[in-house]
Amino acid sequence: MTTQAPINNRGVAPVDETWLAQLASSLFGALPSVAPNLKDLPPSVALLPQNEPQQWVNTPALLQRAPALVANSLGTATLPYTYPDFTGKPKNLGIPDVDLSRLDLGFARAETSSTPVVQNVQPHYYFLEHTPALNSPLQAPTVPSPTIFGSYQGFKAPLAVPPRTSFDIHAVRRDFPILQERVNGKPLIWFDNAATTQKPQVVIDRISYFYQHENSNVHRAAHELAARASDAYDAARQTVANFIGARSAEEIIFVRGTTEGINLIAKTWGKQNLKAGDEIIISHLEHHANIVPWQQLVAETGAVLKVIPVDEHGQLLLNDYRKLLSPKTKLVSVTQVSNALGTITPIEEIIALAHSVGAKALIDGAQGISHIPVNVQALDADFYVFSGHKIFGPTGIGAVYGKAHLLEDMQPWQGGGNMIEDVTFERTIYRKPPLRFEAGTGNIADAVGLAAALDYVSSLGLPAIASYEHALVEYATEQLRPIRGVRLIGTAPHKASVVSFVLNGYTTEQVGKALNQEGVAVRTGHHCAQPILRRFGLEATVRPSLAFYNTFDEIEVLVGVVKGLSRKV
Repeated sequence: MTTQAPINNRGVAPVDETWLAQLASSLFGALPSVAPNLKDLPPSVALLPQNEPQQWVNTPALLQRAPALVANSLGTATLPYTYPDFTGKPKNLGIPDVDLSRLDLGFARAETSSTPVVQNVQPHYYFLEHTPALNSPLQAPTVPSPTIFGSYQGFKAPLAVPPRTSFDIHAVRRDFPILQERVNGKPLIWFDNAATTQKPQVVIDRISYFYQHENSNVHRAAHELAARASDAYDAARQTVANFIGARSAEEIIFVRGTTEGINLIAKTWGKQNLKAGDEIIISHLEHHANIVPWQQLVAETGAVLKVIPVDEHGQLLLNDYRKLLSPKTKLVSVTQVSNALGTITPIEEIIALAHSVGAKALIDGAQGISHIPVNVQALDADFYVFSGHKIFGPTGIGAVYGKAHLLEDMQPWQGGGNMIEDVTFERTIYRKPPLRFEAGTGNIADAVGLAAALDYVSSLGLPAIASYEHALVEYATEQLRPIRGVRLIGTAPHKASVVSFVLNGYTTEQVGKALNQEGVAVRTGHHCAQPILRRFGLEATVRPSLAFYNTFDEIEVLVGVVKGLSRKV
């Protein structure tokens, strides 16, 4: 057995991967005696057949589930399924006696009679073929360094998902358990992704694992669970920073979502920096969450709110935007992608033009974060805000990015625990950002779940996601356009996710109910974006919104329902 240098003061060292593979292989023959009825195997023990590399089945063989795959089951490096009666010495390993009762099937954790030896691997899949004769696993793919979410009793548990070599829609769909749901006897077709996205198993499991093994308030405690929770929470903040290209994790504030994030900026930076006569620019495309906080600030400060208009396709009129800019402009706050129309806005140009007059730029990334790669440093955004539930993560968690020097100058907007350095009855000293803006107990578990969601999206690759989703949007548009009575709302050439429409002879609610009868979930109504719908003379639309787990066949179901309604008018 080959080991590397210890990773901490408890003498724990990573185990050579070849040894891990041999250990997994040596367990193969013993497995049937542990669980002679394979139906009794826990869900964490299964075989991924060589010829069906994305389909889970139970077989009389063991899939050595290294951390990457554990993330798709229990989200833990040490599985809770142990077999105390499973003892003996692994074959052909050339190591001292190993107490196999300390080995959790499905993952390698073994202790010798002297020094504990725990695998701290770069995550790989290890496959065991359906044959007792196998002596070694198949070739494992190489993946990036894992996200570390804790250090427990001398070992670290990595959580990562290996990148896929190609975008396999069938494999992706199997990652989302809710897509097996049936509605009115029909398979669920989830076209309400702009409202909220569904969650992959890795996210569900990661949150469950937190509550099973890590649940504690963070920081300022000497006990083990506090250390685990703090490690997980801090690592989640770093994951968010990495995902959007922030310079450091100190530029990431955890909030409940985009709405709270914009309100935070309005009530901190905005209140400190705007006065009567100063100007804020937003666009006609905005969600109410990027309108109302600025209206409140204008009423409080005497500042002025200006609006970038759109053309008949739902595109921002940049020449009109240029005319709105002036030395009085202090902030430009626009959406990256319209939640009502799907229009992708040219945020790079919008930010650059804002900076040309000395204004700050805030980007509402709620609808863009799951569709378009983001690098806040390359964009030079001053603020960027998004919600976790729009990118396959939990509800009630989101993030604000702010440039470090801006956050340093901002005063807190809430007071209480966690955001203080010191308190007396005479004065309070606040902590540095980002904790200055996180009063009280944060949403720790969902922050960790958000990090798992971002890791999952990274494993697929946003360029691959964007390409597939673009094909879906184009197909849905071309299929709906010729249907008699259909009016598409928002026809910009650069769109993401959304295909809004109305159908002559029907209210949007009637169309939504007809679709629901076929298991198709869409949003109907004003989508919290009344100004842009009224720009097109409407109060509501039917809004199918797509994600990478949707299919062309699902679009055909929607189109078939709309065609059927059209023929009845």
